[in-house]
Amino acid sequence: MAADDSSNTTPMPQMGSAEMSGLARRLHARADSVLFRDQPEQQSDMRTAARLIEHLVHLRAEIRSAAALADGLARGLSRLRDSMGGA
Repeated sequence: MAADDSSNTTPMPQMGSAEMSGLARRLHARADSVLFRDQPEQQSDMRTAARLIEHLVHLRAEIRSAAALADGLARGLSRLRDSMGGA
């Protein structure tokens, strides 16, 4: 009765930054369209969702950059340690 996954949910593929940016642009465009001019709350919600997605794209880029920097520092420290005789 042992299973690798204890949930009944299907894993979803991750959305890339380009796809997320495209979604944000579409939400902005839809919010600005004539379809929602008589629904200001929905327009506002769509704009907020688009801004949140854009912010998430930015955060993911920052995290990747920080991870790459940390990885580079770890490799540099390892080389330094090795050059000092493994001390």
